[in-house]
Amino acid sequence: MAKRQKIIIKKGAEIQKMREAGAMASEILQATASFIEAGKTTLEVDQFALEQMKERGCKSAFYRYRNFPGQICISMNEEVVHGIGGDRVIEDGDLVKIDVGITLDGWIGDNAVTVPVGKINGEQKRLLAVTEESLFIAIGHARAGLPLNDLCASVEDYVTGFGFTVVRDLVGHGVGKKLHEEPQVPNYRPPGRSPILRPGMILAIEPMINAGVGEVDWFDDGWTVATKDRRPSAHYEHTVLITEGDPEVLTMRPRTALPSQLGIPPLS
Repeated sequence: MAKRQKIIIKKGAEIQKMREAGAMASEILQATASFIEAGKTTLEVDQFALEQMKERGCKSAFYRYRNFPGQICISMNEEVVHGIGGDRVIEDGDLVKIDVGITLDGWIGDNAVTVPVGKINGEQKRLLAVTEESLFIAIGHARAGLPLNDLCASVEDYVTGFGFTVVRDLVGHGVGKKLHEEPQVPNYRPPGRSPILRPGMILAIEPMINAGVGEVDWFDDGWTVATKDRRPSAHYEHTVLITEGDPEVLTMRPRTALPSQLGIPPLS
């Protein structure tokens, strides 16, 4: 059995570098989200993100990572994550998930958002609002001294109340100089003992929530993951620093649809 790696605690200048990488990743994500509209191809979106990276002097953390061919992950509707930009044309009513990871001075910022295109239906609106809310519920558990498993469980506990499901085959992760570090951060309570959160841990928390079943398929490209029943999925992600006090979101951006705006009751 492979030995599990230690959770890396960042300190001082390392944390500041992660702040800078997170802020830049957020800027690029927001610019790319604003570029998305009906009629553009997913490759055009991918290349727009690349130009944003070049302008800011950073590089994609995804390109050529385990031979991934895209600059960002761009996934449509029933595609959960890891979609590759190509000739698919974005249409009105689509849900476009973009996941932007960048490397700046050797440190990584990682974040994702789901972008609604034009007019979307009620189920899609609820899926987006509930998924984004579950991210912030999890962030609320990102406090020193608490078990990581409670953070993980909070996502599933929330979304199942609305009839949605979590993807169990894919998880969030620690992040720093490497894109994927310990610990794994699933969106459900994993079995076994839980790590206790400590100041200096940095987590990529990323709920991947399906309107239908939680099971997924991998496409023939070896990367794109889609819902088994082909119903829509949503994905939101932030890079979060555990501190002595409140969690610090390193990739902060304005929120989109708050649950209260859709008549979704708050978590009791």
